[in-house]
Amino acid sequence: MILLKASTLILCQLLQLYTRTIALPTEQKPLRDVVSDSVLEVRAELKKAEIIPTVIDDFVPSLTLSVSWPKKRASLGNTIKPKHVQDQPSIKLHDETNPDGCATTNMTYVITLTDPDAPSRDNPEWSEFCHWIAANVSLSSQTYSILPIPPFGAQKKEVKGSGLDDVLEYKPPGPPPKTGKHRYVFLVFAPANGTTLPLDLTKPKERQHWGTGEERKGVRQWAKENELMPVAANFIYSQNKKQ
Repeated sequence: MILLKASTLILCQLLQLYTRTIALPTEQKPLRDVVSDSVLEVRAELKKAEIIPTVIDDFVPSLTLSVSWPKKRASLGNTIKPKHVQDQPSIKLHDETNPDGCATTNMTYVITLTDPDAPSRDNPEWSEFCHWIAANVSLSSQTYSILPIPPFGAQKKEVKGSGLDDVLEYKPPGPPPKTGKHRYVFLVFAPANGTTLPLDLTKPKERQHWGTGEERKGVRQWAKENELMPVAANFIYSQNKKQ
């Protein structure tokens, strides 16, 4: 029994070391051998919606991202009415390369929400519009939920998501009338250097153009300036009822 526990511990340690090498998709080569159908589907849908390459450069996700509101959840391009996305969403990050019970990393991640279709996809003169930046997103060995407040009855110290830091607070999607469907893109980033130290992220001076003052500039430029690499994504469509 003791030998079995020791072998399990050694296996977990080896897996931790290995998964750290694929946490950052800088080269993407090690990741190609372990990608799942779900992350390949994410990449395919990002390309289909032209989020790759207009919003973010091509990448292979290393994590899957779930985004949900009280009544709705993001599902790689489903349409949700603006009234259902007014609350800050709950987020779940899942590492599909990680076996149960073996935590892969204590690295923290960054989640962002951007609108490349502001005020419309045909006339994106405000694009991109920054809706949210939050840091200190942790990943556990299994699915991990980041909540704005601890669940009812839980002690604050037991809820890892309570440490989430807003760099720029959540601004709910609010597509203007007669501007068609907007893509609202959630992207999760990791520090490119693999650091586990707290991140010192810049805050855009304004939400339009992520403070760059240039049309179609946004999360990609901000991430590069802050030395971040994309590791997960999800998105929805939403539009004003007046069309």
